[in-house]
Amino acid sequence: MEVTFERTGERRYATVITLPGRGPRRMDPAPGYDENIPHDLVHYLAEAELGLTSGVYGRAAAGGGGFVQTDATPGDPRRRAREQRRLKKREASLARADRGDMARSEYFAGLCDIVWRRRAGAETPEWAAREPVPPEDLPTVDRILSHLDELAPLWRDLPVGGALTFTWPDTTVNVVR
Repeated sequence: MEVTFERTGERRYATVITLPGRGPRRMDPAPGYDENIPHDLVHYLAEAELGLTSGVYGRAAAGGGGFVQTDATPGDPRRRAREQRRLKKREASLARADRGDMARSEYFAGLCDIVWRRRAGAETPEWAAREPVPPEDLPTVDRILSHLDELAPLWRDLPVGGALTFTWPDTTVNVVR
């Protein structure tokens, strides 16, 4: 599965997933735009680094997630409604099978986002200034932060229409300007 983080405007981005043999699915606008690093990219790196299979991107790879088909579902409105029901049912099934991956993804994405911002001198919420990283999480956080350090300048330099693309769960990036 390809995962693309596309800068769609001055302060907007989209997350696009493309499964082999299927049309792209998008979340546009995606949540948590930031000029340094978008929120969904932090999730991607955390899930890839941790090997999570039931987080946002593992679910998307299994046919779930909150991504919308970009090429209109062929046929009449009833067919599109059936497709939406099928997707909703698939997501519910994936959520039931989740072994805590989604919670781990949220935890590490949030933690790494804050720690990276602190280290980079970027603005953080008031409460985040006093939150220490639990010692048992330091090795994982350090690995994710090294990816963020590498990708933040690439994201900042993207023009509108530019994108960072990954092949799930690899953290190697392809930059499209």
